[in-house]
Formats: sequence, structure tokens, C-alpha cells
Amino acid sequence: MHRPRKEMIAETRAKLIAAARQAFGTIGYAEASMDDFTASAGLTRGALYHHFGDKKGLLQAVIAQIDAEMAARVNEVASRAPTRWQHFVDECTTYIEMALEPEIQRIMFRDGPAVLGDPAQWSNANACVGSMTDHLTALQEEGVVVPGLDPETAARLINGASSQAAQRIANSNDPEATSRKVVAAFKQLLEGLLEKPEARPN
Repeated sequence: MHRPRKEMIAETRAKLIAAARQAFGTIGYAEASMDDFTASAGLTRGALYHHFGDKKGLLQAVIAQIDAEMAARVNEVASRAPTRWQHFVDECTTYIEMALEPEIQRIMFRDGPAVLGDPAQWSNANACVGSMTDHLTALQEEGVVVPGLDPETAARLINGASSQAAQRIANSNDPEATSRKVVAAFKQLLEGLLEKPEARPN
């Protein structure tokens, strides 16, 4: 039976992404050979060039896949929070703590920034900033976050801080110990956004 072209394209892309993800996650981007992962996917270099342009394009596709998985996991954890503020804190800290996982550590927080540059400029960053801005706007309207704060600016600063925090963990000689310090400091930074009861007018 003849398979639809769209289905065959999707399958080819999925095979290449899976093979590249395995290689990038175990031996790293620099050591991963295009011939190795095209062979393990049962495909040619031509297929890789056709679908992704080059090895860098394939890394971007792998990062997009992992990022979507991370976002789903972050949302799942944060959805269990009892308050909107705790939801926001859990979203940020869960993301940072994922830098302890070997595959995420290597691909997202070491090789990704080294090859693709500042994560704040990646295509997925705007969606993250948008979500944070919405949360901060709602928290401000509820009187939880200080008035006068520009939610989008704060969201961009927090997004940058969380990215730097995750990269610090990923590049540490002792990721576990670094994670504990980083998360504690990050939570302290976030608490600075809170409207203090004593600061509210009577």
C-alpha cells in the first residue's frame, strides 16, 4: 500500500532527530558524526541536508523536541501548586533543576548555547517570556506582586536568570551542590517581587 508523502517525511525527520538526540546526548555535539547518526537511522546524508540543512539545523530540531517535553513536565509539576504564586515559582525552579539530568544538561545547557548562542534569542524564548508575563500580570492584579513593576521586563529578566542558573548547574563540577545553591538564590530573587504586607497602605 502506498504511503502518503507527508507520513514518509514525518517518519524520516523523526528517525534523524531520534538518532541525533541519542548521539548528542551521549557523546556530545562536537563528537557526533553526521555519518554515524544517518547510518543508525538507516538514511543518507542527503536526507539530513534535505530536512535540516546541516548538523546545526538538526541540533535545533532536537532542542525544540526536548524543550517541548520540558515545558510539558514543568506545567505538570506547576499545575499541582496551591496558589498562582507557587505555580510561578515551581515553573521556574523545576526548569532550572532539569539541568541535573544528563541529556538535558549536555544538549540544552552546554552544547546548545555553545553552538546556537544566547538561549534568550532562541525561537522558544518568546513563548516562555509570554507565559511569564501573563503570570506576573495576573499576580500583580491580585496584589501579590509589587505594583509599578513592568511584567514583560520582569519576565525577560527572570527568563535570563533561569537560563544562566541552569547553565551554571550544567557546567559545574558538582551539579547537585550547585543546584541547591542556585535554586535557593533564585527563590530569594523571586521573593523580591512580592508585595510585602507592611508596605501596603492602611
